[in-house]
Amino acid sequence: MEIQEALKWTDDLIFAKTGKHLDSLQRAILEGTWECKGYKDIASEYHCSQDHVRKSASELWKVLSDMLGEDVKKKNVRSILENGIFSYVSDGVNIGNNIIFCGEVYNHTPKSADRSATTPTNKESQPRHDLSEAPEYDNCLYNRTDELTTLKQWILTENSRIVTVTGLSGIGKTTLARQLVEQIKENFDCILWRTHRKFPTLNALKTNIIKFFYPTDKRENPSIINDLDSCYSILDDLRSHRCLIILDDFQDTLTPRELVGNYLPEYQDYGKLLTEIGRSPHNSCLLLLSWEQPIEIANLETENRYCKTLQLQGLGQAATQLLADRKLTDQQKWPELIQRYSGNPLWLNIIASTIKDLFNSHVEQFLSYKTLFLGDIEPLIKQHYQRLSESEQLLMLGLANQDKTVNILSKPTEFSSDTDFLRAIQSFKKRGLIQQVRNNKESYWSLEPVIKEYVKTQSSSYSKR
Repeated sequence: MEIQEALKWTDDLIFAKTGKHLDSLQRAILEGTWECKGYKDIASEYHCSQDHVRKSASELWKVLSDMLGEDVKKKNVRSILENGIFSYVSDGVNIGNNIIFCGEVYNHTPKSADRSATTPTNKESQPRHDLSEAPEYDNCLYNRTDELTTLKQWILTENSRIVTVTGLSGIGKTTLARQLVEQIKENFDCILWRTHRKFPTLNALKTNIIKFFYPTDKRENPSIINDLDSCYSILDDLRSHRCLIILDDFQDTLTPRELVGNYLPEYQDYGKLLTEIGRSPHNSCLLLLSWEQPIEIANLETENRYCKTLQLQGLGQAATQLLADRKLTDQQKWPELIQRYSGNPLWLNIIASTIKDLFNSHVEQFLSYKTLFLGDIEPLIKQHYQRLSESEQLLMLGLANQDKTVNILSKPTEFSSDTDFLRAIQSFKKRGLIQQVRNNKESYWSLEPVIKEYVKTQSSSYSKR
């Protein structure tokens, strides 16, 4: 018998009798005991004191003893659960008529109620997938096979708890994630897709997640909705079920015009939540889609193997399919066009429209203009630029005025402090706005052509005022 099966049965038993689920510590105690771990090891993994674990375990054993009519202790709980589950079910012992499947309440009739029945009376457990806020599924994905393979390896094989996909707007994060969900959805009991732009606070997001896991009328169980901090932990549901939660537009939780990592006041506890999910054992996955990498994610990656980040790059020469779909001409010039716009699918689509409208689809005519044309891409870059801190804008301006890559040791004279300079580069890199090239064990930095042209345009406009 698997530990997850034992946890599920025990949780159903306790909920049927008390109306409460196992909390996260009780689950950790049962999992640790199942694996023959001592209270000291369980406390270390759960990040609490050994006495606290011992006290909680004692209370849990007493509850189980009262319910099962046996003296449950640490040394015998596994055998009691293994033997008890089958005997209780086969003998038709009623542990409550409600069994919880992924937050849904289904009526359950014990087998002994009608052993001769040919049609099962209990409903089958059905996966709950809420993709109402996800984009429409489009099977057309321009050669992201390697990225999909990597993400599936991390999530399905390595059981990563948090996976972050970062990249500039338009690079294809959301499209990639939607394709990924379609390919791995059968591996999860629950899938929930939410975007931060629809939730002004962390509590608003938590309330929405609670309603997903417990879709009951608020009047029936008001404590679930009202007592977020003391009565509910997302981690409990991540442990109870194999869940995939996708949170899009994560950058909207971070404060603009500051170095990456400072949360807006209404999201100030987000860092603690991510740390808890990343460090605590469970079989679920939180998939974050963001322009920027949160500090907690970077730190968790250095601590354990259960947190991964994929910085999504442009399509490269695979973008030729996109240009072919737009029916552009002068195919020999497509590589140059792709290089100018960094293989970003959204940027290329915007420029392709310009080429069709102004140049009758002729790429060579468009490229005869030496100045890199931004057009409708400019408002997209502006959104990123406006999020930069003052020191990052200063660094961006310095890089934009360089024709070649810049050695990391070449600190601009505008930075009086080495610390400020290195912090600016580090934050800049978390935003995906800077390209790093290593040569002879040295690091060199540069801006993508579109970013560089935008900064030059901004600088020129400012100097003319």
